[in-house]
Amino acid sequence: MAGLNQVQRQTGVALWRQIADRIREAIGNGAYDETGMVPPETVLALQFGVNRHTVRSALAALAQEGIVRAVQGRGTLIERKERLNFPITRRTRFTAGIGDQARETRGLLLDEVTEEASAEVARWLRLKPGAKVIRLETLREADKRPVSKATSWFPAERFAGIGEAYRKHQSITKAFVELGLADYVRATTEVTAAHADTADLADLELTPGAILLVAKAMNTDLDGMPVQYSISRFAADRVQFTIEN
Repeated sequence: MAGLNQVQRQTGVALWRQIADRIREAIGNGAYDETGMVPPETVLALQFGVNRHTVRSALAALAQEGIVRAVQGRGTLIERKERLNFPITRRTRFTAGIGDQARETRGLLLDEVTEEASAEVARWLRLKPGAKVIRLETLREADKRPVSKATSWFPAERFAGIGEAYRKHQSITKAFVELGLADYVRATTEVTAAHADTADLADLELTPGAILLVAKAMNTDLDGMPVQYSISRFAADRVQFTIEN
């Protein structure tokens, strides 16, 4: 529980957003497992040094995310605390990684653009700056709940048609197979944390102030040639990473 009451004024982040983050973190860490309930509003208000209205706004935001639910006469019930476990391995695959943790997974293609590679994208894909790449914006769901949103770049000359293949199969792996790449491996993964921006808040159905796990990754074919550079944003209260050798 230490650190839960560390809300800061005059930071540009509303107090209720900070409180929602702290309560979300506490739920994920099992701080309220004994009762299965979030402490009463009066207790939280005293703990954070704010009024009950501010606490109520934080709880309402968490209720919109499906994390808690107000029960008349009882208080605020914790609806969901478990996170999906997502393994990062030599062959990282979304559907296989989620496995039987979800009854249904789905991949949505939000946007497809052919563009010139920026210096960063060219470096990851080992292309000349300005070379043509295909950028896909995708959203992955587990049991109809958004889990991750990704921006991925592919060498355009090698993977023309990958957008339509992804739309058909809802899977990067199956899209690669259709385009002649039978297997690929994860070469690099860099993980950081960040607050969700406006677009990610909307697509991942999060409230302002929500935290994302951000994974920058490069996949290569079996000859070591880069085939995909991606920046994936995962809702931190829904997913945890496991690094496997």
